[in-house]
Amino acid sequence: MSDNDKTLGRRGLLRTAVAGAALLPVAGAVPAAAADEPQQHGGGSGESGGSGGETAFTWLGNSGWRIEGNGHTVLFDPYLTRFPTHGFDAATPLTVAADVVDRHIGEPELVLVSHSHWDHFNDVPYIARSRGVRVVGTATTCHLLRAMGVAPAQLVVVKGGEVLDFGGYTVRVVASLHSRNAEHRYWAPGTLTAPPATPPGTIGELVEGDTLAFQVRFGDGPSTLLTGASDFVEHTFAGLRPDIAMIAVESTARTTHRYVPRLLQALDHPRTVVPVHWDDFETPLTEPAAQAPGTDLDGLLAQVRRLSPRTRVIRPEHLATLHLRA
Repeated sequence: MSDNDKTLGRRGLLRTAVAGAALLPVAGAVPAAAADEPQQHGGGSGESGGSGGETAFTWLGNSGWRIEGNGHTVLFDPYLTRFPTHGFDAATPLTVAADVVDRHIGEPELVLVSHSHWDHFNDVPYIARSRGVRVVGTATTCHLLRAMGVAPAQLVVVKGGEVLDFGGYTVRVVASLHSRNAEHRYWAPGTLTAPPATPPGTIGELVEGDTLAFQVRFGDGPSTLLTGASDFVEHTFAGLRPDIAMIAVESTARTTHRYVPRLLQALDHPRTVVPVHWDDFETPLTEPAAQAPGTDLDGLLAQVRRLSPRTRVIRPEHLATLHLRA
């Protein structure tokens, strides 16, 4: 396999859930644009943070966050292991770097999962089993977790539309969509109606299982929209009006019509936008975030500045913590 094959972004290829499927080429990456510099601090071991109206967001790479506020810690799409897949080979075995995960997740009480692809889900079964925390996700996500040894009592199945009160913070569940490749096809689509007979062992066995977004708020802190894929359902996003939007970056193929303009309008131009899901999620978190080929980070930054000039744009760094207020 050529070096170009190995660096293809997942959004730019179609792969079936079997080894040896053909790769599709994607457009090359553009240089990263400079974003407004936020107040970011190096990530530590995850001690509880945030007070009053402040919420602390530590970027775990890809679309992942450790969120701390009002005395609580919540994880979203925590994928810290970041193992090589040799060109996104569907037969790549799943593995967990437990020491890395434990070092950076703090003391979570809840995990939110947008969908079940490995770069969002891989570390969740380990976190749930080792910490005994609850997990909120789709039926497919919960079926996979059951098959991987997580107790049913820890699983919260949601569909979109729920507003969950956890005492000290709320979670609004928003039905959403996954992005598609250059041929307008989903990567590893599918849903599960029951736990698999055997635990998944490869990345290709982790099907999407539909996609969710979540809007969270801790006490009187900022309302924050968390996304894990670069598409959305317009009518479910309309009226959310988050203070902060963690927006997944689309591919340079731009197969979703006017993704950024429509999203900004639906969200009523958030005060702060943080681009996510643009880094190469096979590089260790200890290295600076490197833009993945085929992700249109420059395009998103430019469109936000042009269409929403009052919006502050923050480009995050691996394991750095943003301290944001409402």
